[in-house]
Amino acid sequence: MGVPIRRLLIANRGEIAVRVIRACREAGIEAVAVFEPEDAGALHAELADAAAEIPSYLDGRALIAAAAGAGADAVHPGYGYLAENADFAEAVERARLVWVGPPPAAMRAVGDKLSARRLAEAAGVPVTPGYGGVDLADATLVAEAERVGFPLLVKAAAGGGGRGMRRVESPAALPDALAAARREAAAAFADDRVYLERVLEGARHVEVQVLADAHGTVIHLGERDCSTQRRHQKIVEESPSPAVDEPLRRALGEAAVAIARAAGYVGAGTAEFLLAPDGRWCFLELNARLQVEHPVTEAVAGLDLVRAQLDVAAGLPLELAQEDVHLRGHAIECRLYAEDPAAGFLPATGRLVRFAPPAWPGLRVDAGVRAGDAVGVRYDPLLAKLIAFAEDRDACLERMAAALADTVVLGVVTNLGFLRWLVEHPEFRAGTVDTGFVDREWSPAGVPALPEAVRRAAARSLAPAGSAWYAFAPPAPDRVVAAAGFVLHEGWQFTVADEDGLAVEAAPSGGSLEAPMPGTVLRVEVAPGDGVEAGSTLVVLEAMKMELAVSAPVAGTVGAVNVRPGELVSRGQPLVTIEEAAG
Repeated sequence: MGVPIRRLLIANRGEIAVRVIRACREAGIEAVAVFEPEDAGALHAELADAAAEIPSYLDGRALIAAAAGAGADAVHPGYGYLAENADFAEAVERARLVWVGPPPAAMRAVGDKLSARRLAEAAGVPVTPGYGGVDLADATLVAEAERVGFPLLVKAAAGGGGRGMRRVESPAALPDALAAARREAAAAFADDRVYLERVLEGARHVEVQVLADAHGTVIHLGERDCSTQRRHQKIVEESPSPAVDEPLRRALGEAAVAIARAAGYVGAGTAEFLLAPDGRWCFLELNARLQVEHPVTEAVAGLDLVRAQLDVAAGLPLELAQEDVHLRGHAIECRLYAEDPAAGFLPATGRLVRFAPPAWPGLRVDAGVRAGDAVGVRYDPLLAKLIAFAEDRDACLERMAAALADTVVLGVVTNLGFLRWLVEHPEFRAGTVDTGFVDREWSPAGVPALPEAVRRAAARSLAPAGSAWYAFAPPAPDRVVAAAGFVLHEGWQFTVADEDGLAVEAAPSGGSLEAPMPGTVLRVEVAPGDGVEAGSTLVVLEAMKMELAVSAPVAGTVGAVNVRPGELVSRGQPLVTIEEAAG
């Protein structure tokens, strides 16, 4: 028999904190939230039984002190932040608190991508071609890159979520990519180690959910397809994968279980694989935590993974053997992000004046925000996840398409319109997308124009009652969604700018001399009077632990430099002026 968890501190925020709180409600466990000063009043803090302010979600000492002060007997790390930090897990256990996650030794074995590669090789599981040796100095990586071949990926050894990752097309671009990846990895994970992997063109990203207890039982719960990505970050996931048949499912599952066993893994984890067009597959990494996309596995397996984590952490055995796992139906998850697909998926900010995801049978919504919340640059831009479940993939796609069409978000630019485009795309419908699909198929030209009737109806609905515009505007078309100067059309947000109903849409900012997103100036690469070529980096910004280089759109001479390192800038703020060279 295990020792029951009675009061749990959740060392995280946003939708995953809300998700864990709801699992606690069902299990009869009191939930304690934490929040940074800027996050006071956040949804997760409001829903918890108690909440404590901390200086940072990355401050392990403050988190443990908050747990002790609240009388908690366990800590759940969620994902991100310190979820895969073995030192934090050990500190939690030293404080005589239950760690809801794998043992620190297992975290070190698989949470570090380099160690996980070696473990997989020892277990006879094929790994992605690359270099992850002991010597990770820049000079060694530059030399090894010639052997690995281009294009390649520079990847952070710690963490995930696409941070600390750069695609490199040629040897000349490698030094800058190494430097940027190291900075991003250090900022996100306090670990600047990076390694190299060969890019497998046309590959699919498939992952397997594993679950293990402390009594020797290790099982898998089938696979998820996570091939639909931008900036190496997932947008849509589904289970089962359209590319996996039963023999391949068995092979991937057995490989995932073998790696977990070799590591002494306990709890929920995810083994990630690449599936090549010719059917070959190789191991990428094992994430020593719960994944963002875990709900699709919960849907098809009929199992609450957070509840399972809590039971395993309490010492209970899994009451499930591999032969008891029966996957049913199909599930698809769409991530609703505060970002602008028309501007390279850059993070967006603002206040949610309307936020109304649908609620109907077969649809689950995991949200970390509600109407009225401010969306800033300090945190991940994920607002909510929509998860559809149905008896087969076609029915699931129809349910998801209808759910996205019924979702209302205003006040912050989101990827809602992009998601609607995506689920109707023939290649996605056919289940044949690979990791390069979005880069190949998506273009800002896919943003629809705002119809005149909708534009005028929105202006009418926003005008003060009794005004001339309100009185004489044409009748509104059906279901115009507008508020606070914004109108939603096919999932895209437009701004109603004036009494003539003209809509202003944020244009793509790539190559612009204005800040394409709010953030902090990391570096200024030019000075007044410098000559620059088209594509030269002028300023490097950082937001949400990601770096973005603002480049010269044309060749010319730098006029004014309007910012300095460390300065906070808003979207659209002028950074640098360039006098174009005479042609």
